[in-house]
This record gives sequence, structure tokens and C-alpha cells, in this order.
Amino acid sequence: MTKSRLSWKWVAGLLAVALPLTLFGSIVLMTPLPGGLFGGGGAECEVDTGDLSETAKEDIPPEYLALYKKHGAAIGVQWNVLAAVGKRETDHGRSDLPGVKSGTNEAGAAGPMQFLISTWGGKARIEIPSEFNGYASDGDEDGIADVYNPADAILGAAKMLKRNGAPDDLRKAIFVYNRATWYVDQVLEIAARYAASGEVGVPPENNPDCDFTVQAPSAVVAKILEYALAQRGKPYRWGGTGPDAYDCSGIIYMAYRNAGLSIPRTTFGQWPFGEKVDAGEEQAGDLVFFNAGPGTSVTNPGHVGMIVSPGKMIEARCTLCGPIKITTYKDRIGIVGYTRPLQNPDVLEQLKRLPLAVGAPSLGAMGSLGGRGGESAGRRGSG
Repeated sequence: MTKSRLSWKWVAGLLAVALPLTLFGSIVLMTPLPGGLFGGGGAECEVDTGDLSETAKEDIPPEYLALYKKHGAAIGVQWNVLAAVGKRETDHGRSDLPGVKSGTNEAGAAGPMQFLISTWGGKARIEIPSEFNGYASDGDEDGIADVYNPADAILGAAKMLKRNGAPDDLRKAIFVYNRATWYVDQVLEIAARYAASGEVGVPPENNPDCDFTVQAPSAVVAKILEYALAQRGKPYRWGGTGPDAYDCSGIIYMAYRNAGLSIPRTTFGQWPFGEKVDAGEEQAGDLVFFNAGPGTSVTNPGHVGMIVSPGKMIEARCTLCGPIKITTYKDRIGIVGYTRPLQNPDVLEQLKRLPLAVGAPSLGAMGSLGGRGGESAGRRGSG
């Protein structure tokens, strides 16, 4: 049994003294009807699945199409934009030019999605798991991130587009992929031809904000999540602590404050504050940290999100990254680690002093909720 599990039992024991048993225990807040606070729903979740145009059916090899669809949906990038990049780079791997199937071209790019080896991770083939800085990915789960393997390269490309603005700011995401405006124009033109609708912005098939189940291990965590999830759709603002806008650590700071708990305000303060949790042991209310932006490192992360369910977090990412929303963290580049603020000794003392009204929602409130349903530090410092 891990230290984090032992400590969590200690927290549960303390809370059991302070909170009625009917309000504590394993509180599972399922994603219920559309429009509910603790799940997705409504018009924003009714996305187009992005049917293929006749051009796409004729032009994209079936094995590549399956990969564009699969990895685009998993990461949250329009499949047709991902496919358009693959078309523009190597004609979906069919090009015989140098660097497509082996070696590199004159610019140093390699593979069907034409990654620079330095951007991929320093080597063309990297064992997974291992430490590297780049977009190297193991799309077919064979233990090797191979820049020449279509499954790996397409997953890496999806991650790169996602990190740099997709699915919202496509021009920015594509420009970072290849810094030329003519390239952006060509990719968007191809993407439009590949969609049956003729529109570039075919939504990703999986919307993380519409597909998650909140599992709060305590009433206190439920209170924390209640506040955080209510901020979805609000804008990012560096240094923001609400009520109209937040930065990455500001929304977490205020969510814990809403539950009557005091934690550090900034990402740099929050990272050493909580007890470290092993990957795979994280749960709702825990924090996940990323190495993002100038002045940050694997020992001093600059971006943070709050876990709401397995693989999903709520985050205020950056000014250009869109509003506060639920995102997938498992495949995000640069994860440094996970922490549990509720296991900090100071917080344990605060939990002992929590009034019932602050520490736990009433049964009526819980029933109502159940029935209704980096930053990128490179943009503006750390959260």
C-alpha cells in the first residue's frame, strides 16, 4: 500500500469525526442529464462527427484515415486538419522523397508527418517510457516511439497541434507546425476538401468536456469541485482569482478556499505544498503539474490543473487557449507529477476546524447537483 493511500485514510478518519456519515464516504457524482454542473451537456456537446467527403474517401489510405480519426478524437484535434497536414507533408506517407521512410530531408525532417528529430525527442526511435523532451509518441503501443511509424507520428502530430492551439486556434497551431502562412492556407484548404460539409472546423469526435464522471472521494472534495466546475467557460487571465477570470493556479486556489481551506496561491507554491502521489493513484481534487514556460523545469513546474475524474482535469491554460474547460491530461506533454493538497499537515489541521456548513454540502444540495446533471507559462509567467 502506498504512502498516499495511507495518508488519504487518515484524512478520511479526520473528516468522519467532523462530518455526518450520510455526507461522507465515497460520494460519486455521476454525469447525469444535459446541462448539469458535474458533467457535460447541452448544445455545445452535440458535435458533428465529421463525415468524409468523396475526396477524402478517394485520397486517404484506409489505414491512415483510421489513425487520423483515432488519434484526432483521443487528443481533441479535428481529424481532417490532422489528415491535411499528413497530405501536405508526405501525401499520407506515399512520397518517395528523402526523409519519409528513413533518414531526413535537407531541413532535418523525418517520417510521414515530417518531424524534426529535435522536436520528436532527440532520436528517431525512443523507448517508451523514458525521459525526453518532444512529441515522440507510441501510437501503436509497441513500446517504441518511432518517427517513421504512421501510428506514432500521427499521434505526435495531434499532440503538437493540440498544444499549440487546436481545435480552437487552427491558424496558430498549423503555423507553429510549419512557420509559413502559405503552408497554413494550404492545410486549411485541404482540410475543407476532406470534410463532407466543406468546412475546416469539423469538431473533434471526442469532447472531454462532455464525457466525464466526477468521483469525489469526500464531501470536501465535492465542495472544491463544485466551485471549479462552475467556472467553465470563463476566460483565462494571468494572475486572475475570479470571479470573472482566472489563471491556472488561481482557479485551484479559489476552489479550495471555497471549501474553507487555504493553500498557496501560485503554481510554484502549490507544487511543493501537496504530498506527492504516484501516477495512476491520482483522484478527483488532486493536482497535476506540467513543465511549461520560461523559468520552469521538472523540479519547478509552471502549469497546474485539477483532476476531476480519471484522465480528465479542469484547467485555465493560457490567453490564446480558449476558456476554462475540461481537458485530457494523460497524453499531455511535460507532466511533472501529481500532488494531494489535502494531505499537507497544515490542511489536515484546517480540516479539523472546518464548520459542517463549510465542509459539506447539505443532502438537499447534493441531491440537486446529482439530479441536474500553459496556462502556458510561456505566454505570461507562471500561474
